[in-house]
Amino acid sequence: MFGRFTSSSLSSLCTCGQSHETVSLSRRGLLTGAGAVLAAGIAGVPNFVADAVAQTASAHRIDVHHHISPPTWLDAVKSMKKDNPPLANWTIQKTLDDMDKGGVAVAITSPTTPQTFGLDAAAAARVAKESNEYAKKLETDHKGRFGTWAMLPLPYIDESLKAIEYAFDTLKVDGVGIMTSYGDKWLGYAEFEPVWAELNRRKATVYTHPTNANCCVNLVRGIDPALIEFGTDTTRSIFSVIFSGVAQKYPDIKWIWSHGGGALTAFYERFTVQSIAIPPYKGKFTREQIDQLIDGFYYDTAAIPNDVTLAAVKKMVPVSQIVFGTDFPYRRATDYLDALKKNFSADELKAIDRDNALKLVPRLKA
Repeated sequence: MFGRFTSSSLSSLCTCGQSHETVSLSRRGLLTGAGAVLAAGIAGVPNFVADAVAQTASAHRIDVHHHISPPTWLDAVKSMKKDNPPLANWTIQKTLDDMDKGGVAVAITSPTTPQTFGLDAAAAARVAKESNEYAKKLETDHKGRFGTWAMLPLPYIDESLKAIEYAFDTLKVDGVGIMTSYGDKWLGYAEFEPVWAELNRRKATVYTHPTNANCCVNLVRGIDPALIEFGTDTTRSIFSVIFSGVAQKYPDIKWIWSHGGGALTAFYERFTVQSIAIPPYKGKFTREQIDQLIDGFYYDTAAIPNDVTLAAVKKMVPVSQIVFGTDFPYRRATDYLDALKKNFSADELKAIDRDNALKLVPRLKA
């Protein structure tokens, strides 16, 4: 079991969550002092100092797809028997260690599926609130290392509207993190419109994570839903958001789709050509409109560190719409570095690693 996070659990070289007054050697001091020693070629400098300098200097990435396990939320997931070892064994120290190894400066956190789905309205609202407060405390205790996608108690609309108000106005979160579907309802359904109207008013970022819908639990015997259904559920949700008119009606929402948009690259022809050739969408959408909407969404790199998928996403949308994501604790930040370097130029990598996320969370520029 993991405990409450504390600064004392960090190594003596990490200043995360500690003030400059309580740390005798600041990060800047470490870079300046140790860097000068190394530059001067003085013998005998410990390897761990050199490693720390290099690690700190290279930490620039912003991870938009990084999972945490707030205690209240984990207890709720366990009560529904939907936990798994990566969730149950997550700790803040493991998160920080992985960030440092992969050059991740900031992780914008969110609990993963099923979030609060499966709880009653009151319990979902309470778990979401306490989990969001936990995430914000993580930001406070580790200055500059974290951001927060607030969890909403969807599909409960009134409770979600209250959660949005508290999350943005009191906690000052960076956006919301939601599932691609809730039971038998996808994000383009009319039931969710009050939530989109409010998030559009706030010009909010909406990070989405796939889940398995009611239709597709144990659909194929012996296959974990994460292997196939997560990708197709993301695709279903993108289709529903586009062809319901939600994306056009609420243009100030900035959508992030996980895992490179799921199966969207494989279904691209069906979105842009076949869907508009027959009713009910014939004459209601043009190819140009659909392409514009697809090009306007953001897509993270989580779970797609391979030449096939990265090349497809790069071909489908501008590099300006691709953001770095790891899917920690299910994947490691270092899993992505070689594949991204192979498929993108230095300037493109700069955009994917950091600059594109800064458009979504401009406060991180500081």
